[in-house]
Amino acid sequence: MGDNVHTLPAAHPRVSEGPIDLVALWKVMFEEGCGCFDPLVRGLLHTGIKAHAGFDVALAAMVGRKLGDRSVAGDALEELMLEAYRAEPDIVQASAADLVAIRERDPAAPDHVTPFLFFKGFHAVQAYRVAHWLWLSGRRHLAQHLQSRISELFAMDIHPAARLGRRLLFDHGTGVVIGETCRIEDDVSILQGVTLGGTGKNIGDRHPKVRRGVLIGAGAKVLGNIEIGEGAKIGAGSIVLEAVPPFTTVVGNPARKVGTRHHTMPALTMDQTLPPIDYVI
Repeated sequence: MGDNVHTLPAAHPRVSEGPIDLVALWKVMFEEGCGCFDPLVRGLLHTGIKAHAGFDVALAAMVGRKLGDRSVAGDALEELMLEAYRAEPDIVQASAADLVAIRERDPAAPDHVTPFLFFKGFHAVQAYRVAHWLWLSGRRHLAQHLQSRISELFAMDIHPAARLGRRLLFDHGTGVVIGETCRIEDDVSILQGVTLGGTGKNIGDRHPKVRRGVLIGAGAKVLGNIEIGEGAKIGAGSIVLEAVPPFTTVVGNPARKVGTRHHTMPALTMDQTLPPIDYVI
């Protein structure tokens, strides 16, 4: 294994821009699963974790099982997930990076097993990753079927043509809408009720571009082909119709710049506090 591979320590894996050591991550998750003594949960842990040889097959089984319905069976979707992983191994790397990021940032995630099994924001994004692969492969009706199932099950509507990076946290996830030409870069955190949408019936490139390290608060609406600069922070409930400069906080309807420029990545700290709103840049 090369020097650039990020090996996860057993106690507390850290986010890295390098590849995730999937074997080490799965070992950590397997050990975490052994710490549960509730008899009613043992079967769930066995089905979700202990019955599988690795992170990729467990993820495929879980997502396939959740998305399966009478139209497309869970077993068929599980095999579809594995097909995508074989064709594009980077999907698995992105999924693992998301999981480690959630463990890092979310105080409601005491371990890796909890978000892996129970956090629908994580589930929705991992299902989207396969839908995106299908979209790029020309299998667009199947991609849109997955989009529909993601919306029905997880209350998140992510167009399969949208482009999402890695190390993403969709906290809670309920009510998130991401449009067709949206681009979300790495290390972004988004809370519930966020819309990254268009402004009407325009065609072509019409959705927001969210740069690295951005934090978008609950209920915010970001509309149009505008850029949310690196490290920006959008306050809860804001309506954003214009570009936001890097490392800048905006709040309100319509959103306006407040406080002074900061120097941190708010998505990594999950610091949702706002500077005094009467101090405008």
